[in-house]
Amino acid sequence: MQNVIDACKIHKSKLVFFDNVYMYDSRFVNNLTEETAVNPASEKGKVRAQIAKMVLDEVDAGNLTALISRSADFYGPNIKKTSILTETVFNNLWNGKKANWLISLNYKHSFTYTPDAGKATALLGNTADVYNQIWHLPTAQNPLTGKEWIETIAKEMNVEPKVQVLPMFLLKILALFIPLMKELKEMAYQYDRDYVFNSSKFENHFNFVPTPYIDGIKNIIQSEFSKREK
Repeated sequence: MQNVIDACKIHKSKLVFFDNVYMYDSRFVNNLTEETAVNPASEKGKVRAQIAKMVLDEVDAGNLTALISRSADFYGPNIKKTSILTETVFNNLWNGKKANWLISLNYKHSFTYTPDAGKATALLGNTADVYNQIWHLPTAQNPLTGKEWIETIAKEMNVEPKVQVLPMFLLKILALFIPLMKELKEMAYQYDRDYVFNSSKFENHFNFVPTPYIDGIKNIIQSEFSKREK
């Protein structure tokens, strides 16, 4: 990030930084806005907070013209390894396996549709009066619960909504031995309570309506799975 900032300053370039929400205070994930307090609960979050501060400090000092666009977890067509929803739910259900979900199926969980995120980032980058601010990328309101995500995806695939939930006590045990599970344990707060991403600032400014979840799910199945054999 320091290299990027330095290059922008040398070449007098504007910076559009695509970010996530790991730096926000875990107590307020039920309504994440651009004003949510920064108080990271994980190592990943500490890194993200440090990087964002580097950008904003340069903006405040008048050395850089920049904006930060933030997204919830991804879902969308043509993404695989970078989407936990694709890897643990879409792929598993299509292949006749149980969908995997962390902690509890009963909490809401926002996902940002990647085509919306791409369009919105382009809009931000090409709009002069939105710089030197933080923007949440458009994400559908009223997110589904884990149970609703799995049941809706299974229904559209015409498969049984089988699911396996990894409870917190087991996640803590596995974290003692498996590095990946230690990372998941740090991020478990996104699944043991409602995780709702608020993008009303962007939606109101640009009169932008995010893709409804059912449409996103149908588009993913049509583009990614309709030509695959089960």
